[in-house]
Amino acid sequence: MKLPHGLHLAYCTNIHRGESWAETLDNLQRHTLAVRERVAPDEPYAIGLRLGVLAAKELSDPSALLAFQRWLERHQCYVFTFNGFPYGKFHGARVKEQVYAPDWTAPERLEYTCLLFDILSQLVPLGVEGSVSTVPVSFKEFMKEARQEAVARGHLWACVERLEKLTRRTGKTLHLGLEPEPLCHLETTPETVAFFDRMRADRPGDLRLAEHLGVNYDCCHLAVEFETASVSLSKLRECGIRLSKVHLSSALRLHPDPQARHALHAFAEDTYFHQVVARDDHGKITRFRDLPDALALHNHLPPSLSEEWRIHFHVPLHATPASPLLTTSEHVTQTLDWLKANTGACSHLEMETYTWEVMPGEMKNRSVVDQLVGEYQWCLHELARRGLAAPRFLRSETSR
Repeated sequence: MKLPHGLHLAYCTNIHRGESWAETLDNLQRHTLAVRERVAPDEPYAIGLRLGVLAAKELSDPSALLAFQRWLERHQCYVFTFNGFPYGKFHGARVKEQVYAPDWTAPERLEYTCLLFDILSQLVPLGVEGSVSTVPVSFKEFMKEARQEAVARGHLWACVERLEKLTRRTGKTLHLGLEPEPLCHLETTPETVAFFDRMRADRPGDLRLAEHLGVNYDCCHLAVEFETASVSLSKLRECGIRLSKVHLSSALRLHPDPQARHALHAFAEDTYFHQVVARDDHGKITRFRDLPDALALHNHLPPSLSEEWRIHFHVPLHATPASPLLTTSEHVTQTLDWLKANTGACSHLEMETYTWEVMPGEMKNRSVVDQLVGEYQWCLHELARRGLAAPRFLRSETSR
């Protein structure tokens, strides 16, 4: 939906199962329109679309694309952003580290991303920017040799060149957002800044980089890294890195006493990666590849890990997990504070809680539509408090 200061807000449809275009469109019919009816029935409604490679190829057929354009017009919807992170199957089977493959060292990632932009350039309305979020170059374990990064940078430059041509041809500003994530090639803000410095060094003075390549700032991911939103976002802007999109998302956090670690077993599932970052009283950071690896220390925790764990498990923005588990929702509100103070820094906001199917039962005691409406209500209230959404979305604290 369109908000003040040129902002656009949507939820990401990667919450819904489906890999083909027919399945994707069915989800839009059954779920997205039902959410729209309860959130914004009388105004243009924004969609954050996830297209895997199969759906993208099917939608790129001219007849399918024309039919979808007519569907959007009929339902007063518009698309401004794609989630181009998961290339293949994303629900119902083990994903884990394969979500990063193919990475930016592979030509398949470049071809897929360019296909997404070809589609998006025909869907995004004139006057609205178009963004695609993507993997943070690669997973650290995949990068065995220094030359792999050079190959990845070459592919990213090829994508920048493609976007510059598309932008000139269509008159629509298009940009790609690398999404830093725990244990990936781009994991922290300093790593991200250093990578963009190397990209610039490849082609000194090429201004197309700043226009077409940036960062998709995922609040869950950077909170897991114990980063401070205002510091990270200001650093990216200070270094001339475009904020392509902001993912409004929340992670789990806890003080790892036996009760809390026992409660975490309900979140240790086999589909997605749930990296754990631990920080002790002295600020020392320890990283675990996946939640089961951290829980393997259930009864053998060294004193240095006694302070706080943060877990890459996207939980609903409005959710309150059962005690003693907590969330990093404060990182989201700090991000909104920064956006209020830096209007115009980023126009794309997307709620991304893709873990609906694998959440514990007590956090999934409503329909997916109800869950999404709850996220909109929470988010729009917080935006309205900061003058970033219409005052009608404010409600009394007693009704929350």
